[in-house]
Amino acid sequence: MIDVLVAGGGPAGLATAIHAALLGLEAVVVEPRTGPVDKACGEGLMPAGVAALAAMGVTVPGRALRGIDYLDHRGGVRAAFGHAPGLGARRVALHEALQERAAGLGVKTVTGRVTDVVQDRDGVEAAGLRARWLVAADGLHSPLRRSLGLDAPPGGVRRYGLRRHYRVAPWTDFVEVHWSRRGEAYVTPVGDELVGVAILSAARRPYDELLADFGGLAGRLRGPAVTAVRGAGPFRQRARARRAGRVLLVGDAAGYVDALTGEGVSLAVRSAEVLARCLAEDRPEEYEGAWRRLSRTHRVLTGALARVAGRPGTARLVVPAARRLPGVFASIVRLLA
Repeated sequence: MIDVLVAGGGPAGLATAIHAALLGLEAVVVEPRTGPVDKACGEGLMPAGVAALAAMGVTVPGRALRGIDYLDHRGGVRAAFGHAPGLGARRVALHEALQERAAGLGVKTVTGRVTDVVQDRDGVEAAGLRARWLVAADGLHSPLRRSLGLDAPPGGVRRYGLRRHYRVAPWTDFVEVHWSRRGEAYVTPVGDELVGVAILSAARRPYDELLADFGGLAGRLRGPAVTAVRGAGPFRQRARARRAGRVLLVGDAAGYVDALTGEGVSLAVRSAEVLARCLAEDRPEEYEGAWRRLSRTHRVLTGALARVAGRPGTARLVVPAARRLPGVFASIVRLLA
């Protein structure tokens, strides 16, 4: 019998399989797509995420990031991460690095999709396989979370993300967050001649229309757009719990607040380590509390910022407030990092 069956071969699922293998467990990943998978995300890794990947033996090519700039049409404020840098990296490069590490540790990947799940006191049957544990890493709108009755009403403002890449030399080694009344634009250097621009907003409008809200930024993007627009959302998703019997949720499937603070991958990788250790030590009941402790800062700060960002009347006050209180802004950035 397999020790850990992972439904979903994205970063959270692969990280779970890698940590399971490092702890001596047999892990199998079930994923319907082949090859590195792209996704609409900001592609900036916080320092904690970079460190967590390195601890797994995963190295991702990209550009070092020194911190975050908040900007609007009146100016901005900057905060450095501290001693360790973040990383701007294409999502496909991250995925490929995780796939290679997993394969090197003997993790098997099966092409398929986990739909029906049958549990008993000793194990789980899914996708024609039997395992001691099933980890649902099937994304933001997790079908497994829904089928297990773990979906909870999301509440809050429904926000969406759109991302495109431009062939232009990065003009900074900071992530730039440009604020407008309708949303934010995240500019992340991901190559020597490539930047990614992700726009987050509650307004469901075409990418170019939303980009026009950021006049100064649009003027810098002289290089051609080299990727198609990708979308994601609505972001906020809630789970009633992270476990149902022998099935446990990780990554976006475990619940998601917003992409605003860029912690999604970092939190997923760190949660995967906690989950794998709970399973290796036969302590699955401890995962819920461990996940809540690990994600508490992210949930509180990101939730507060998302509520502010979701309303035009308060969104316009974010950058002025950060400029007036640069020490507070820097502390928040370092705390998230």
